[in-house]
Amino acid sequence: MNNVIVCENIHKNFYDGSRMLHILRGVNFEVPEGKIMAISGPSGVGKSTLLHIMGTLDSPTEGKVFINGKDILKLSRNEINQLRNKDIGFVFQFYHLLPEFTALENVMMPALCKGKSKKDCIPRAEELLCKVGLRERMTHKPGELSGGEQQRVAIARALYNSPRVVLTDEPTGNLDEETSAGVIDLLWKLHEEDKITIVIVTHDENLAQKAHHWVYLHEGKAHIRK
Repeated sequence: MNNVIVCENIHKNFYDGSRMLHILRGVNFEVPEGKIMAISGPSGVGKSTLLHIMGTLDSPTEGKVFINGKDILKLSRNEINQLRNKDIGFVFQFYHLLPEFTALENVMMPALCKGKSKKDCIPRAEELLCKVGLRERMTHKPGELSGGEQQRVAIARALYNSPRVVLTDEPTGNLDEETSAGVIDLLWKLHEEDKITIVIVTHDENLAQKAHHWVYLHEGKAHIRK
């Protein structure tokens, strides 16, 4: 089985005034292709920091990250940007949708930012919005959508470029229990239909137990629970 992401001896330090905080202390694990992995642990343990390092949004203080076999620390900034845009989709807790654009326009934003025409982007964006259950909400702006609908738009946007892996950071953290269950069911459905590799950062251990693989962060170390 291929690994989409490999983390080797990841350390991350932050400075709080004159004090150094050693958040990650030698984290090692692999994300297998076509599987769902959960990363859980107490608040402040570094789950989001680790996800950002895995997604090339941050760099480790020490250690290596391989994405599709490429050592990202050996890539230029332009090569990293290209890899991120092509191979990684992101879903965040607070959606990060552009309020002045419709759901359809938000979904196609990754391609519009690369210079593609809106006309060429529409079919793929429509397909994805139908896939996440928003066929009737395509022309609505974020302010006209519920939290669950906004997160579905964000998931569709993350899938636009057919990434190798989708990284999700507390994707249900801003939603009520019923809506959260719908979003989680959608992620599992997308995985089953398209074998998408998904990483979910969550504080919910019941959700983590559902994943194929489970990494528990504690005191800066990764403990493989499943």
